[in-house]
Amino acid sequence: MASARGSIVRSLRLVGQHVQKQQSREMSSSSGPQRKVAVLGAAGGIGQPLGLLMKLNPLVTHLSLYDIAGTPGVAADISHCNTPAEVSGYAGDADLGKALEGADIVIIPAGVPRKPGMTRDDLFKINAGIVKSLCAAISQHCPEALVAMISNPVNSTVPIAAEVFKKAGTYDPRKLFGVTTLDVVRARTFYAAKKGLNVRDVDVPVVGGHAGITILPLFSQATPKKSLEGEELDALTKRTQDGGTEVVQAKAGKGSATLSMAYAGALFAEACLKGLNGQKGVIECTYVQSSIIPELPFFSSKVRLGPNGVEEIMGLGQITEYESKALEAMKSELASSIQKGVDFVHQS
Repeated sequence: MASARGSIVRSLRLVGQHVQKQQSREMSSSSGPQRKVAVLGAAGGIGQPLGLLMKLNPLVTHLSLYDIAGTPGVAADISHCNTPAEVSGYAGDADLGKALEGADIVIIPAGVPRKPGMTRDDLFKINAGIVKSLCAAISQHCPEALVAMISNPVNSTVPIAAEVFKKAGTYDPRKLFGVTTLDVVRARTFYAAKKGLNVRDVDVPVVGGHAGITILPLFSQATPKKSLEGEELDALTKRTQDGGTEVVQAKAGKGSATLSMAYAGALFAEACLKGLNGQKGVIECTYVQSSIIPELPFFSSKVRLGPNGVEEIMGLGQITEYESKALEAMKSELASSIQKGVDFVHQS
């Protein structure tokens, strides 16, 4: 009995320490930079949990939620969470400008999710137009904002955004990102489980793109370092590449990877906020305009984030023969997806 009471006391002490830390973070954020984050597509399957996670982030002072409908209700719901961020909800084309005005970061999960049997090409036909119109509004109302693209297919939607911004004269390649953090999250999770590691201690860089074989986890650079080769390496690489399909099939037609994507999007947005606020050493993998692979104008790799967005694009480091072959195998598909996005803007 005494042992049980001691356990309860220790648990309560830990809870108290957590609350004190949270209050300390909130107090420090209230005196820090005022940061407005806008989520476009905030009433959807990714947008709602993403909005909630951003409301809980002490670096956010104003959370702006936008969608074609339903957003005022989502904003009212999230606003009841007792964290300092102010929340506002906007719905419909007429309110898009209000939602974007003054935003430091715009996160775009807008569009339709992937369903069983749906290819990323099918997604492109629907989501490309949505992304194009949203980016035109960003050019007009918050051209200096960092833009984090979640809408799939990211390999094409990021080039679409770039071309829209170029046409408007507002393109800054340092401030446009494709959010590939979910690939990193999956690689960390699968690697840790396979090797019996604490997932909180694990990191795995993921390079390339954000679809199928264009996703290349660099397990040779994983930390902690563990031996991984042959069928085991093949299986982990393929599972990372097919993680989205795994979730779509498991949900049996009732959704796609919404919760894990919201989590990954929130992680990346927090990294961007830290960079904007001047924190040093903020490094994330993300899909950006890059010269790492000359024939691929957009490529995901580690970048260092700072007050201007991308401060440094980091190289691939030393890769294995296995990874080199996988890199060669992805090039034509990724190049085609990039060109498809560019062509969409100039032909529509």
